[in-house]
Amino acid sequence: MSRREPVVEIIDPMMVECLRRMTPGQRLAQASAMWETARIMVRSAVIRQFPDWDDGQIQRETARRMSHGVTEIVPR
Repeated sequence: MSRREPVVEIIDPMMVECLRRMTPGQRLAQASAMWETARIMVRSAVIRQFPDWDDGQIQRETARRMSHGVTEIVPR
């Protein structure tokens, strides 16, 4: 597996201040909302790409994409 270089992102100072003012619960709620938004966007892309798939297929493909493929069943 190839290694990728670490990415360092600079956060806007105003955003840092907003995050610091939040309680841990508020930050967790924000992260959860962002995850749900991403899931909805990925699911919509899967539906557009595979309009004939049933809900189970769509859910599995959405989970696969969100987890970078770790949902695959590994033979024993």
